[in-house]
Amino acid sequence: MNLLIVDDHILFREGLVSVLSSSPKLLVVGEAGSYHEAIEKAIRLKPDVVLMDISLPDGSGLEAMRAILSHRPETKVVILTVHETDDLLLEAIRNGAVGYLLKNIPASKLITTLSALEQGETALSRTMITRVVRAFQRQSEIGYPDKKGLNLLTARELEILKFLSSEVSNQEIANRLYISENTVKVHIHNILKKLEFRNRKELVQFARRAN
Repeated sequence: MNLLIVDDHILFREGLVSVLSSSPKLLVVGEAGSYHEAIEKAIRLKPDVVLMDISLPDGSGLEAMRAILSHRPETKVVILTVHETDDLLLEAIRNGAVGYLLKNIPASKLITTLSALEQGETALSRTMITRVVRAFQRQSEIGYPDKKGLNLLTARELEILKFLSSEVSNQEIANRLYISENTVKVHIHNILKKLEFRNRKELVQFARRAN
């Protein structure tokens, strides 16, 4: 099984390559440290599986996954991250991920889980499967958000809302949009007011459910 590792931390990537190389069934054919590099290498190297971090310096790993799958739907993407939130877990599964693993997973378990993908299994622990089921049940009970409110937002506010759905900090948003952090805070305040949310957490949850 050919693997592409996507993570912006070089030391972590090198460690992961060392761990995975201990299995004769797994071959790391490439590494990427950014959103754009991940897409380019996935298309060029044609890996069977992409191990994808969510937080990348120039974009979201979830967005990179969507782009990769649009070009190569046969590629399997497994999210490997430190983020444990149900919203990110659900968004990953909805958008085509075949697995969602945390970076504290033991090396032996990671190898076993990845190897099982060839038999059609998902890379989800029992705990994660339970959380997926419960989260979908909760969303069925409360329904999906009304997207009509999005029409009230400006193009810039929609852009910032998209960043918020990936848990990007105000400073990161400012850097990517070439504006000041204070301007970002003003935009977020205006978004909260227009959509009638009480705090950032509610806004982030709305942004993720609204996709």
